[in-house]
Formats: sequence, C-alpha cells, structure tokens
Amino acid sequence: MHSLSRRDLALLVALTLAWGLNWPIMKFGVQDLAPLYYRVLCIAGGLVLLWLYARHAGIDLFVPRSAWPQVVKLAVPNLVVWHVLLVVALPMLPAGRSAILGYTMPVWAVVFGLLFFDERPQPRQWVGVAAAFVGTLLLLSSAFTELAGAPLGTLLILTAAACWGYGTNLMRRHLTALPTLTLTFWMLAVTLAAMLPLTIAFEHHRWRAPTALEWFSIVYNMVLAIAFCHVVWSMLARNLPPAASGLSVMMIPVLGVFSSMAVLGERPYWQDYAALVLILGALATVVLGPRPARPDASAATPDRLEPGTELPRPGRPGLPR
Repeated sequence: MHSLSRRDLALLVALTLAWGLNWPIMKFGVQDLAPLYYRVLCIAGGLVLLWLYARHAGIDLFVPRSAWPQVVKLAVPNLVVWHVLLVVALPMLPAGRSAILGYTMPVWAVVFGLLFFDERPQPRQWVGVAAAFVGTLLLLSSAFTELAGAPLGTLLILTAAACWGYGTNLMRRHLTALPTLTLTFWMLAVTLAAMLPLTIAFEHHRWRAPTALEWFSIVYNMVLAIAFCHVVWSMLARNLPPAASGLSVMMIPVLGVFSSMAVLGERPYWQDYAALVLILGALATVVLGPRPARPDASAATPDRLEPGTELPRPGRPGLPR
C-alpha cells in the first residue's frame, strides 16, 4: 500500500493538527518544569487512557514472551530516544525550529532504508523527499544564528530524528501480526520505564506540582499527542513505505512553525511561506499517489488499514489501530 485512503487521510489531518499544535504547547510545559518529569507525567497519563480504551473496545494487550525483544527493539529508536532527547533539547531552542529539526525524519528514513533495508523509493517519492529537504532548509535558514547558538539542542533533536527515521523502517518489518494498539501501548510502557529512572536520578530535586498552564500542556499531551497520535502514527508507519509515511507528516513542522508564531510571537519570514509550498508538494506525492487496490477479504491481516480488522469483537467501536 503506497497511498492514503480517505479514512487514513482524515486521520492524518487530525494527527497533523494535534502534533503540529503540540510544539508550542510543549514549550509551556518544559519551560520551567523538569523536562523528563514532564514527559513521564504525559506518557503515564496516556498509557492509562489507552488501557481504558483497550478494555472498552475488547482489544487484547497481551504480548507473547518471545515478542518482547522485538517490542524493545522497536521502542528504543521510535520512542525512547525521541522522547528523551526531545524534551531535553526543547527548552534550548525555539519551538517552531525544534519541530523543523525533528521532522527531518523522512530524509533519515530514506537514507537508512537505502543503506540497511534495501528500500527503493518510487520516483515521485524522491521528488517529495527533495522538496521536503529544500523546504526544511528554507524553514531553518531564518534561524541559523539561533541554532548555531544552541549546538547541543540542535544535535540532540537531529539525533532523535535520525533514530526515528531508522525506527520507521523497523516498524514495517517486526511484529506485523500484533495489533497496533497493543504494540503502541507497550512501546510507550518501555519508554516510561526508561525515562522514570532518569528523572529520579537527575531531576528529583526539581519535582513540584505543575501550574495550571503546565497542567494544560500535560493533559493535551496525555490525550492527543500520546494516546491518539502515537496509535495513528504507528498505523501509518506499519502500512506505508518509510519514504511515504515520513512525507505524510511533513505538514507538522510547518504547522509547528506557524502555531509557534501565533502563540509564542516567533516572527515569520518569506522562507517560511516558500517552504510551505514545497512541503505541500512533498505531501502531494503521498496523498495523490496511486490508490491502493481493494484487498481480498480472505487475505485480510491484523495490520491492514481497513476498519475493524484488528478488533477481536466485531462491530465494537474503536480508535484507529
């Protein structure tokens, strides 16, 4: 499957809005609150919501013992490294520019796919990657001085993006029969288990009750950025080629830049608007690609995007899996 159905496109729009707006909202949370402590609260709350939903929808969260090494293998590059490095780096950089650096992921996904996974992107995907890369450079061009003044933050987010790109390739090759919600839940649980000792060891002296604005940021992340967006992203990453899944989220840094301008007063430049046009073109290489063929019902697997294929109780309502 190399393109998005209407249902997947609607989920992608919701994912883009929720994650794009989250960049300035996260900035409110990590500006004064210890960043790892902040993220632990977000992930813990998101896990509770996912567990409650799984109970309601009748989705089995059981993972066979033999699958646990692969769960950890997927969790480390996709979530653990991303969450740890992101929240540490975000206070060092403007929120909008942090989003741009983080979403260099499609370029890394293509590079690692070529080097290690024998991926062969289609010509239109190469065009999309090139447009996304030029657009990213344009978005960054107005902030090179700021980024040069915070080399550690820049390096941390680029490292996180590279790991995410590598992990995106792994998502299509491991545990494909495990329900997406189940895999996402336990990957987040592994991430929480990795972050909790870090915040205890390095930040316990900074722990305090969040303010009202910080609670808003935490709750937004629990409900949307963690519980909803991670499940939708896992679904896309498992069902689209890495180049396509990466390009499909390229509007997120654009929205991150413009929402940060509106919320945090970061000023737009002509490069921002030019980059918007290029990234819309990159996104079109996924959205306007060839339509997927209708699958044979007898060949349906738990990882297809068609609704209901992962529900053990047919007819029950549920989140995208």
